[in-house]
Amino acid sequence: MEKKCFKCGEVKSLSFFYGHPAMPDGHVNKCKECNKKDVKDNRKLKVNYYRAYDRDRGNRLPESYQKEYREKYPLKYKAHSMVNRAIKSGKLFKEPCVNCRSEENLHAHHDDYLKPLNVRWLCAGCHKHWHEKHGEALNAT
Repeated sequence: MEKKCFKCGEVKSLSFFYGHPAMPDGHVNKCKECNKKDVKDNRKLKVNYYRAYDRDRGNRLPESYQKEYREKYPLKYKAHSMVNRAIKSGKLFKEPCVNCRSEENLHAHHDDYLKPLNVRWLCAGCHKHWHEKHGEALNAT
């Protein structure tokens, strides 16, 4: 069975729509892609509200955890900081995921933390899978 998204106007299979028991056909009238885009746009529009909301829900780690992490993994922390500074200064640029070519939610993956600006760009999903398959990078501790 197919359905037309009211937002983008495309006709898609029901698997491209989130389920919703209150709808006559059991699915929302907006496709998943349009739904995700609207959620992302809304978060950008109300960034301060959602930061406070996330903090209240515990989605932000406390300073004590951050301090402990930095002490436990000084090379990782230094490498992450150097990448962030290089991006901000324009010396390093994010590239599409080397696996799936996605340009969303990119992570700078280090194979060796002693080479902090030598990174491969992976989306969050591919990054997770990489570590599941290969484990931790060199010189992580």
